[in-house]
Amino acid sequence: MDVRHDDDDLRRMEADPEYSGRRDRAFVRAFRKLLNLLRQVANEAALYKCPSVRFKKLKGARAHQRSLRINKQWRLIVEIEEGEQGNVLVIKSIEDYH
Repeated sequence: MDVRHDDDDLRRMEADPEYSGRRDRAFVRAFRKLLNLLRQVANEAALYKCPSVRFKKLKGARAHQRSLRINKQWRLIVEIEEGEQGNVLVIKSIEDYH
């Protein structure tokens, strides 16, 4: 699936092995592992079949967004946009929205 970042820090955290964005090593590793998975799946329907990421649609004013589990505390917030060759996951932020 195509992935695009809306946040430059998150783009750099994925691409630059030396950059951690002031987060611990285990978090950065889990973040990169999740992004690797997102790039490998064919579409968002495949994410619902992967229980470890807990891909969920948010509610209320955030109904246009989805969340994926990075670890027990943090969630990756994404939006799905239609692209020329299928849908694109747009990485918006990392949040502890509980």
